[in-house]
Amino acid sequence: MHHGYPHTMRAIVAEKNGPPSVLEIKEDYPTPEAKPDLAVIKVKAFGINYAEKYMRAGDWPDHCPINGIECVGVVVNSESTDFPVGTAVAALMGGMGLAINGSYAEYTAVPLANIVKLASSEEELLKTGLSWAQVAAIPETYATAWTCLFRNLEIKKGDRLLIRAGTSALGRAAINLAVQAGAEVTATTRKAERAEGLKKLGAKDVILESEGLSSQVLRGEKGEKFDAIYELVGNSVVLDSLKLLHRGGRLCMAGFLGGLDPIKDFNPLWQMASGVHFSFFGSFVYGQPEFPMSDVPLADIVRSVAEGTFNAEPWKVFKFEEIQQTHELMDKNEAGGKMVVVVEEKKKAPIVLDQLEQEINEVSRG
Repeated sequence: MHHGYPHTMRAIVAEKNGPPSVLEIKEDYPTPEAKPDLAVIKVKAFGINYAEKYMRAGDWPDHCPINGIECVGVVVNSESTDFPVGTAVAALMGGMGLAINGSYAEYTAVPLANIVKLASSEEELLKTGLSWAQVAAIPETYATAWTCLFRNLEIKKGDRLLIRAGTSALGRAAINLAVQAGAEVTATTRKAERAEGLKKLGAKDVILESEGLSSQVLRGEKGEKFDAIYELVGNSVVLDSLKLLHRGGRLCMAGFLGGLDPIKDFNPLWQMASGVHFSFFGSFVYGQPEFPMSDVPLADIVRSVAEGTFNAEPWKVFKFEEIQQTHELMDKNEAGGKMVVVVEEKKKAPIVLDQLEQEINEVSRG
């Protein structure tokens, strides 16, 4: 049943795989309905993620016509007392874009296990001083970074942490979180002009990405290995990164900015140092019994952003109609941080006076 929201909506739909141009806006797409385990959210804004690029291109095994793995917005239909109508929420994963239509739309239906309450109402949330665009830069990025740092890597005060791909959205979030936890952060970037921005976030050192980074670091002035590595470039460099861990060190891989090609000829016997830990985290597990959303202090992180503790500003904010531009930037690896799309209500065209008079006359004659 639809209660208090329309039967159709605007949605960004990809009817086939391909380049960014396959993402097309449909004006009258059926809106989703609530079910006992799903709540319908009016989408106010959504973050853009590299997983969505792979889904669009057909590199991800399964996906739905409407992409998008996260959003922020307001509940408009729910049978749950935890998320009554009007609640301001964040939602991520739970099959969004993969098993069920995702967030590239005016409305989306999300499993209750994948929804987080941010405030009792839109008004209460916006009183923090944050806009919907600012809030949309947080959920997927900060939830993933938090889990990787504090669950997989077990970061603590004084740890030396290397973040590969520091200027990515996940990298920037990890710098914020790790520095606040007291870690000493070294970040990598492909572009020298971005180094200063990483230092402003709190990175103590910045290294330019290069082939064979481990040799460069170990030959350097410090020549020290790390306690932990947050690997976001992925398969193309992970074996090199493992060389930079000392005994007892941990590496968590959570990104594939270097592409999805598998690691060739990986033999732990020859290519892993003894006593190091290699783990993976994929945010698609959020909402499952072992990975409840309640484990991640997302509402606290939003408050920290509002208070200025974290700098989580979107790199760039786009209109709904500019969705293709966001994917073009991902395809070119030119995004300098988190991209966000704001979903504004499309205003109905005003009825001119002559048209109104004509409609009144037709009713009178009827």
